[in-house]
Amino acid sequence: MTYLNFIPNTRRYWASFQKSSGLSRMDVLAVPQKREEGWYLSLMAPNTKGPKFAWLDPSRLYCNSQALTDCVQDLLKPFKNETIDLVAGIDAMGFILGSAVAISLGKGFLAIRKAGHLCVQTLTQDYSDYSGRDKLMEVRVDVLKPGLRVLIVDQWIETGGTMKAAIKLVESQGATVVGIAAVAIENSEGGKWLKENYKYSHCISNKLQSQIDSQYLESFKNFSS
Repeated sequence: MTYLNFIPNTRRYWASFQKSSGLSRMDVLAVPQKREEGWYLSLMAPNTKGPKFAWLDPSRLYCNSQALTDCVQDLLKPFKNETIDLVAGIDAMGFILGSAVAISLGKGFLAIRKAGHLCVQTLTQDYSDYSGRDKLMEVRVDVLKPGLRVLIVDQWIETGGTMKAAIKLVESQGATVVGIAAVAIENSEGGKWLKENYKYSHCISNKLQSQIDSQYLESFKNFSS
């Protein structure tokens, strides 16, 4: 992810969330009586550690079981009529969301890993992520095969470089990418390309997309400094 240059270096303390959600610093695990579409997105926390880190932390919403459940169900709506044989998740945070999606579907889960972590024969693919650094990812070669229909999941799609590399790894072994899913897909050049060329799902409404693209959420105002 790219970074906000105005994030303070001082420690932030949790305050309260939007009044409509009924959540506060002390009840992050609570579920609001009225769950509006995308309600769980207000659980995502802003960066408090500076420019070496991503501009927000989506994983906070995973701590709330209902939030995680609703997030997964929202991601799966566009694929309800699709045949999915396997879910693949991208290292590392895509493992969490991807596993939850796989369990919800009753399907297996394939880890697409950063290179050097698998102790079996692998296929590798180079890529550049949101930080601009050149990296390498890998996947085992004894699972994917022609005819297998795969849904690829990551936590967040910014430049699209990581997801494109994962797609190449899946397709190079003859498997079919049914689609891609993430909490959010930014309208970067790469993000737009993915949306134009693959079926996709994310949890961001049209109203919220501009905030995602500007990399600042209005809900951050509910986190006191």
